[in-house]
Amino acid sequence: MRFSTRRALAVMASGLVGLSVAACAPGEGAGASSTSCTNEIAKPDATRVTLWAWYPAVEQIVDRFNAEHDDVQVCWTNAGQGADEYGKFSTALEAGTGAPDVIQLESEILPTYTILDGLTDLAPFGAGDLADEFPAGAWSDVSDGDAVHAVPVDGGPVGMLYRADIFSKYGVEPPTTWDEFAQAAQDLRDAGYAGFITNYATNGGAFNYALFAQAGWAPFDYDSSRPAEIGIDVDTPAARKVLSYWEDLVDRGLVSSDDAFTSDYNTSLVDGTYAVYIAAAWGPGYLEGLSDADSGAEWRAAPLPQWDPANPVQVNQGGSALAVTSQATDPEAAATVATELFDDTETWHVGVEEAGLFPLWNLALEADWFTGRRYPFFGGQQVNRDVFLDAAAQYPGFTFSPFQVYAYDRQTMALYDMVEGPATAADALATVQDGLVRYAEQQGFTVR
Repeated sequence: MRFSTRRALAVMASGLVGLSVAACAPGEGAGASSTSCTNEIAKPDATRVTLWAWYPAVEQIVDRFNAEHDDVQVCWTNAGQGADEYGKFSTALEAGTGAPDVIQLESEILPTYTILDGLTDLAPFGAGDLADEFPAGAWSDVSDGDAVHAVPVDGGPVGMLYRADIFSKYGVEPPTTWDEFAQAAQDLRDAGYAGFITNYATNGGAFNYALFAQAGWAPFDYDSSRPAEIGIDVDTPAARKVLSYWEDLVDRGLVSSDDAFTSDYNTSLVDGTYAVYIAAAWGPGYLEGLSDADSGAEWRAAPLPQWDPANPVQVNQGGSALAVTSQATDPEAAATVATELFDDTETWHVGVEEAGLFPLWNLALEADWFTGRRYPFFGGQQVNRDVFLDAAAQYPGFTFSPFQVYAYDRQTMALYDMVEGPATAADALATVQDGLVRYAEQQGFTVR
């Protein structure tokens, strides 16, 4: 492919990340990798690798790494989460300077930065040999063929968290299929429950992608080795099936359509307004951490309801990875950090217990302390063993677009029009399909 085409696509992708960076306030030094470290450097004479990461308790994890490595030391900075960090990283790539050596990225955003030539292929540093140390789906999310764009860290296999006390009070069995879920919603209402069985958030980009994917939806065909080509197939029978299902429940008043992660939404999660929280594996910790959580509630976890219980499909929402940037001063040392920062069980004790992460390293996934871990907030239930371990193991992976922020924005607008306006599920999907194809073609992609 000619350089001019790749450069045009790179500029486009950089602009797309910028669509959601309004939270990056002036004066924060966007695009500048700080030379000062948040953490203390244990061995000042060692090679120093800068890291941008937002994990809770990351400083403890960095300190452990630095104590155990004589030749490499991590200099950690929290450059913000999500749009804040991505805006700074995109600015640094455009400027040609200012990026860290290693950066924490959500797996779904990796294609945006491969098209920017912003990430270093880790395969030449032996990362390809790590594939068997992770669930297959998690590894496929960070690699293309022989190329390895990042090392998985944490994931978001999806399950169903539910209020056992509400279901018991109204004599309704927790559902195991989506047909049962719809019937349970009606049964709860008929029995006098004034809340909603759950919430359908139109602004939940990854959440909605996961729901669609469970029915076999694969909207993008994209390979980073052919960055100017993309297949876009959003408006499919699978997507229509899923979206029509939720449209019906919202229209019947059995499911709310509140924006996710607002203060009102958080209150509704724990005050009995919602009987079910469809959530990733970080959901239990999120619930427990809400300041107004109802101590009398009886929360339990169950597998995600299925469309066809004879052929279960598991999905993922969120998760992140460590990538080495194209501006890394010492790519080999940076690769050491990306591949070894989380590769011991003691570090994962911190990641799980202090940060609420769901590990994607098999060494943690298979450890007795993790598989058998009991969650007091869930009545002592072993939620990993009961729900999330199988979900992580069976997740097949998913292909995202190199303009994922834009794709999420278009979807959110269309779904909002569906629940708040006259648009139907079919209208919403057609709008997203047409908009993404038109946009991709305008930016120079060949759409297959």
